Amino acid sequence: MGDIGAAGELGRGPVVPNVRAPADDKSSVIDEFLSSAGVDGAAVLVEGEAGLGKTALIQSAVARARDLGFQVLSAQPNTAELDYAYSALVDLVRPIDSAIWDGLPELQRHAVDRMFLRGSGDSGTPTDERAVAVGCLGAIERLADERPVLLAIDDMHWLDASSLRVVSYVARRLTGRVGVLGATRGRGPEFFSWLQRAGRPAQRISLRPMSLGALHAVLSDHLHRTFPRPVMVRIHEVSGGNPFYAIELGRALQDGAPGGIPLTSTLAELVDARLSRLSARVQAVLLAVACAAAPTVRLVARSVESDVPEVVALLEEAEKESIVELDGRSVRFTHPLLARGVHDRALPADRRRMHRRLAQVADNPESTARHLALASVTGSPETLAALDDAAELARTRGAPAAAAELLDYAIGLGGDTPQRHLRSARHHFDAGDITRAERLLDTAITGLPPGQFRAEALALRAMAAVLSQGYSEAKPLLEQALDHSGQDPTLRARILLSLAFTLLSLGYLEGAADRIEQAVATAESARSGPVLSQALGIRALITLTRGDGIDEAGLRRAVDLEGNAPMQIALRPTLQYPLLIACAGDLDGARGRIAVTQQQCIDRGDENEITFALFYSALIDIWSGDYSRAAKAGEEGVQRAAQLGGDTSLFVGLSIRATVAAYAGGVEDARRDMAEALDAGRRSGSATLLPLAIATLGFLELSVGNHRAAVDTLEPLLTVSAMQPRSSEILTATFLPDAAEALIQLGRLAEAESIVSRLESNGARLDRPWMLATGARCRAMLAAARGDLSGAVAAADAAIEFHSRLPMPFELARTRLLRGQLHRRARQKERAATVLRAALESFEALKTPLWVDRVNAELARISDGRSADTILTASEQRVADLAASGMTNKDIAAALFISPKTVEVNLTRIYRKLGLRNKVELAQYVATTGL
Repeated sequence: MGDIGAAGELGRGPVVPNVRAPADDKSSVIDEFLSSAGVDGAAVLVEGEAGLGKTALIQSAVARARDLGFQVLSAQPNTAELDYAYSALVDLVRPIDSAIWDGLPELQRHAVDRMFLRGSGDSGTPTDERAVAVGCLGAIERLADERPVLLAIDDMHWLDASSLRVVSYVARRLTGRVGVLGATRGRGPEFFSWLQRAGRPAQRISLRPMSLGALHAVLSDHLHRTFPRPVMVRIHEVSGGNPFYAIELGRALQDGAPGGIPLTSTLAELVDARLSRLSARVQAVLLAVACAAAPTVRLVARSVESDVPEVVALLEEAEKESIVELDGRSVRFTHPLLARGVHDRALPADRRRMHRRLAQVADNPESTARHLALASVTGSPETLAALDDAAELARTRGAPAAAAELLDYAIGLGGDTPQRHLRSARHHFDAGDITRAERLLDTAITGLPPGQFRAEALALRAMAAVLSQGYSEAKPLLEQALDHSGQDPTLRARILLSLAFTLLSLGYLEGAADRIEQAVATAESARSGPVLSQALGIRALITLTRGDGIDEAGLRRAVDLEGNAPMQIALRPTLQYPLLIACAGDLDGARGRIAVTQQQCIDRGDENEITFALFYSALIDIWSGDYSRAAKAGEEGVQRAAQLGGDTSLFVGLSIRATVAAYAGGVEDARRDMAEALDAGRRSGSATLLPLAIATLGFLELSVGNHRAAVDTLEPLLTVSAMQPRSSEILTATFLPDAAEALIQLGRLAEAESIVSRLESNGARLDRPWMLATGARCRAMLAAARGDLSGAVAAADAAIEFHSRLPMPFELARTRLLRGQLHRRARQKERAATVLRAALESFEALKTPLWVDRVNAELARISDGRSADTILTASEQRVADLAASGMTNKDIAAALFISPKTVEVNLTRIYRKLGLRNKVELAQYVATTGL
């Protein structure tokens, strides 16, 4: 299971240690749990086989919590064959006061109303399951502001699919004074993984078979009698220490079962024998209770065609035998095994007959449809239609898992049409079961004739392929879908949009540009606001990536049309807009817009969207030099990955943390985190984010002076980037200035020249301060490497001027460092010191120690009092730099357009001036002093 959303299931989390509490210490664990929960939250999971006392422990903890003043929200999921969407969740949160629900944002309040089946038949956009989840989370946390809250869920393994997804979402994110207590027979590690979160204590209690003495105490308490030791020994031996089994054995003895306790008696046989002693009328009533999703006295009475007083009398007979308990109007079995026993001992025909009656008296369309399905062997038109309608209602309520179940019922009853396979696949996809969706889609595509439905199936199959295999597998599927899209303009526009984004992700910019223009035109003709919004946003992104500037008018229109329609984060104009204006240098405006988008994602519960917003927000903070704020975003991303699972969250958190570490001088930390981040990014399919991570590694190598490693790291990005010479925006080519600097330091001036010219020409054409400033700085480095010191100074001065339009203090400090180096080479010591101290002040304020060391080395060279005959000339400096990088004399000669003999003469003078003997010592000297 994974996060709620189309891109993943809910509940997939990290593997957690198997922490177990001793069985004889469970009371103290519960007391400690409640004590922690009342202060800052805690969680406990109780595990054990059927009959070991999980329910008793939950009930005891609930009673204790109420005594301590907790608001208790509890649920015991139904063990019946039938369950409906959110049935357990509704029971869990029903006690929350309406005033708390009313205080939620409108989107969440509307979703919760549909969950409760209040106004669920209204028209409009279907509820997003995430809005249900975030609404429940908000309500519980609001409740916890008033008093401590206990969420207690027995038999978690029987949670209906929709409730399970929301409960998992909520449990992972709860903060404040909320305790989460769950019990399960199986899937313990999975449930425990989402009960954990950073800073919240979590424990597991594994119930084990009881000792002879403990079992004797349980029987005495429940049956109000004691048994001789030899009998207790046999009870313990037969039951294996299972208290429920032992109670049933003791009850059989108490009731005078002949022949003592046979060693072959099974728990199922004992339950069956106990139930068989009830009258046929009582058994009929109990079957109705076992088959109903939420049994009430009135519902049971109607299903057995009796009046309420008679049914109450019959249920009281069962209550005397401790089989059921009456709680107001509700009825529940005292133990899940008794419910299962009633259900299993009934004949299949009797169960179907009971479901048929319950279908006639059910109070909502979904329950009616499920009862009809369980009452049938094959699907009648009436049953299939009811299942279709109920699936649509579940979809509207934001319960895709329930909608998929209902359609799968219809398919299993003979209604296996390709169209129904397609609808079921869509619901499974939205519920995160990508594998099941792919199987259904493959079947549907085979059976569907050419046309609209086949196009829809192929388009959805392509989306699934992106998640399971990548964009390369999606491309041919979308092309086939387009061929089948016919004359439906909205469908065709959606397919064109997906195809354009796929081509963009694969690097086919020309094809992407062609398809997105078709998508915009088609969406315009269809007058489809949400599709047109996405198409305009993607067109702006493609335009930027191609190097054709920012389509701000198109972006503004895209944002205006976006509305509240569900869409992938990559297609959401409200996130694209700030990224694109950041490229123009408006970092403050970009940050503010992303903050708004981030809050909207939180309101909707869009976890994946929050993750992407977090990444880009941190990126803008890094560009702005706010590394502290970026570091917080990185830690939040890492914590999200630990709590929620998922490679995308892990990639985002680790890559942000690694980037901050690279600036902060944590070289090994940065390398370790980025290696893990890149592995997670490749697994997640987040291809569009990987270049930014690789660029960080290149910057790190440059920062430590390892220019060859920097170029090797950035080489793949340079190769791809060279195919789009008009494109050099900071969002897509942040690595270009670093690559140019490393190439210059290696003497590969011709390669650096192409990058520098590209930054300069594109910067001038698009009026981009970042391109202009970094391009001019790299031009200054190139001129200095070629011996043109006056040209280098002019370029550096131009770079400083361009920086006045660029709120990126780290980049300005880098340019000042270069300007100071140039002043030093020109023997302008005072001017050099002044500029270098300004650079030092900036680097120190930014807390970037690797660059602080660089400036200090330069200042030391100014103040060390060396005579002129120990200072290298410009030509000697160029030779020294290239020789220290590891180049041969022949390569240095070729790079500087001089003879190998001249290189040797220069090296001899360099060694004499610096007191060195060879290139090895020269390389060490340069690495130490920053010569």
